[in-house]
Amino acid sequence: MEEQYHDGLRQHEAAAESSVPLLEKKAGGVLYVEGCPGCAIDRRKAENPGIPYSSFLYVWVITLSTALPISSLFPYLYFMIRDLHVAKRTEDIGFYAGFVGASFMFGRFLTATIWGIAADRIGRKPVILFSVFSVVVFNTLFGLSVTYWMAIATRFLMGALNGLLGPIKAYSIEVCRPEHEALALSLVSTSWAIGLIIGPALGGYLALPAEKYPNIFSPDSLFGRFPYFLPCLCTSVFAAVVLTGCLWMPVCDIQMVLASLVMQSV
Repeated sequence: MEEQYHDGLRQHEAAAESSVPLLEKKAGGVLYVEGCPGCAIDRRKAENPGIPYSSFLYVWVITLSTALPISSLFPYLYFMIRDLHVAKRTEDIGFYAGFVGASFMFGRFLTATIWGIAADRIGRKPVILFSVFSVVVFNTLFGLSVTYWMAIATRFLMGALNGLLGPIKAYSIEVCRPEHEALALSLVSTSWAIGLIIGPALGGYLALPAEKYPNIFSPDSLFGRFPYFLPCLCTSVFAAVVLTGCLWMPVCDIQMVLASLVMQSV
């Protein structure tokens, strides 16, 4: 009988220990567990109740750097296809231009889910950095296209390697408190819309510079030989500046915080 009593007592103590919460309540709020990456993120949000303007600025300019190359080519795409001499008839230029215009989104369609999974596993920041880097490289190469298939390949690769939209939305709500999440997501949509407005204006204004501004650009210059390179170069330079600034972008996702905690414990 005494042995059964002690067994029951030990089971009761074990059940009591297993019911202790990880986050202990205090008079002043919640006690965060040291070494817990989720607690580290929640603590950072609790310590900064205001709007994270600097993080929101990163979200805004990063989204803009991707939206500009998407839309800037449409004002001159018809003339670019004409100058590449891929269409045998004038009526066929629109047909070939459609494939170039769609190749970016087709590449994104194929890889968007993969980039989302990668952002969950390795963190938002590496995926964002690589996406902006792909814009710098392949948007520049698109402006230097000398064949129709080079134009399609560069646009396709820029879309396939640019998994930005999902991770940047996830990042925007991870850097702020719940009451600011709607504002964070609206910044992504607003920046995207502004990019779709400025992009076509920029492309139409800067394309064919040797013909429009012969006093500034010679027909034998780089921009005379590649008449559609200037708008691509401008958007790529902007993306390069954004990429450089992203090196100091705050990290808030669990994987990266966990990695920093591991490094601090070594």
